[in-house]
Amino acid sequence: MPYLQTMYVSELEGSPSLEVVNIVLERLARGDKLISLAIGEPMYDTPKEIIDVANREMLNGNTHYTSSYGIADFRNAVVNKTSKKNSINAEIKNTIFMTSKQAIYAAMLAIAGKKREILMPDPGYFYGDPAKLAGFEPVVYNLSEDNSLDVSKIEEKITPDTSAVFLNTPSNPTGRVLERKSLEELIELAKEHNFKIISDEAYEDLVYEKKHVSIGSLEDAPEHVISIFTLSKSYSMTGWRSGYTVAGEDIIKNMARVIEHTYTCAPPFIQKASAYALENGDGFIKKFRDEFREKRDFVYKRLNEIEGVECGPMEGAFYAFPTYDKNVEAGDLAKGLLNKYDVALLPGTAFGDQGEHRVRISFSGTKETLETGIDRFEDYLLKDVS
Repeated sequence: MPYLQTMYVSELEGSPSLEVVNIVLERLARGDKLISLAIGEPMYDTPKEIIDVANREMLNGNTHYTSSYGIADFRNAVVNKTSKKNSINAEIKNTIFMTSKQAIYAAMLAIAGKKREILMPDPGYFYGDPAKLAGFEPVVYNLSEDNSLDVSKIEEKITPDTSAVFLNTPSNPTGRVLERKSLEELIELAKEHNFKIISDEAYEDLVYEKKHVSIGSLEDAPEHVISIFTLSKSYSMTGWRSGYTVAGEDIIKNMARVIEHTYTCAPPFIQKASAYALENGDGFIKKFRDEFREKRDFVYKRLNEIEGVECGPMEGAFYAFPTYDKNVEAGDLAKGLLNKYDVALLPGTAFGDQGEHRVRISFSGTKETLETGIDRFEDYLLKDVS
């Protein structure tokens, strides 16, 4: 077995989003009046019906160890859901209960071997440090100017050392939903060069006009694609840490070993409630999506009214990723806005070099929060930045 030279945890950088979130939470706890456009969390509480299932399971004594793979009820719910909604041909052996953020890390550990490079998008989510921690070298591929996927930009980065390619649709931070044609090209490239595709589909249910396509549906059975899902955004269950992965049986076995040697298993009452959500939660999803669509439309219109700001269409998720023309770096802009106007957002550079002169604005909060926050963003740009 090859030895993987991993990073020490002390060498890792903190998560850019969670660093801002921690500042926001600390200031709110002090009583500061702060406007947060930074936190990627639905404003809604978890639907009561889901909470009731967890409560009932705990009261009935379902509080003991379970399989590291997850309980059968949940895994069967995953098979049914991914078949009907994602068109993925999977069996229970291809599934595991694991929150998506840990699944991203565990999936890399599951494929770790002689190949040491993992490709990831710019702009894109924070996959780099987890990759280093798992013993890989992150290699960036650029998205197109309109944030679409140009597979030729991935192909030019492929080497014999390429182990996997990260994919995120709908995208955090851009809100872009990738086209089926690009996904078909990527799956063919994966077959040709024998690498895995780690598909992060956290926002699959928050797609507005277009249709979400799971790249795992382009295989007859899970082989090259590791599909990672979460209940956090779809059912407003961020604090439950509930999610699941669909992949080849060998990958799932390796991911289960990560659980066995870290936290043994996930709480059974959370899994029962999560199974209920997958089987009965379409009504919740529609309600959330319709309200997000209204806020998306407001944010898109309002940002494009600001002098020097340009925002492309947000096809999915709940983020805007506008550009601005002022001569100030994204990190300095975010700090200045927080310090002077008490508005928190994320600098675009948190998501890669292509995020310079961009910011990420979450529209997951209330309409009033969005109105006030964007008004202050405009004031800061036009009055305080040269």
